[in-house]
Amino acid sequence: MFKKLLITTAVASLMSGTAMAQSAPKDQSTPNSSAKVISSQTSDQFLASKFRGLDVMGPNDEKIGDVSDVLFDKSGQILAYVISVGGFLGVGAKEVALAPVSFQMIKGKPGEFDKLKLSMSKDELQQAQNFERYAPPRATTGAGPGSGGFGSRPGPLGSPPPSTNR
Repeated sequence: MFKKLLITTAVASLMSGTAMAQSAPKDQSTPNSSAKVISSQTSDQFLASKFRGLDVMGPNDEKIGDVSDVLFDKSGQILAYVISVGGFLGVGAKEVALAPVSFQMIKGKPGEFDKLKLSMSKDELQQAQNFERYAPPRATTGAGPGSGGFGSRPGPLGSPPPSTNR
């Protein structure tokens, strides 16, 4: 729930095109005060869930991709919309991340979803640098076959380790 609140606030801040300064009410002037509860969404605020799958239109109003993810930092500021371009049903698609200021929000007709418009063409997006998702380093134990780790076959309890010199 907190993540959704954080993402909603960040998306609304960036889509409005202005920096939102937040001042604490007089009775909540310390950073250790209780969290501020937001009870409803307004017409100028957006939910991150609405952006995933949103069509991205090129300069000639043709669909050139869609939003596959939203990249934001630990403070909640949106850094980029990750756009999936090319491929078929997500297979073979390329991802490109672009800052929110690169897009213009186009209001959809009644019954249609909104769209994001970009000044780049599909060819330009396909030539752009790939977005690489962070992959945390894998932990290694140093244990391999024969070192007493997973996959080794220890002898009876109290026996010396198997010799590698035969």
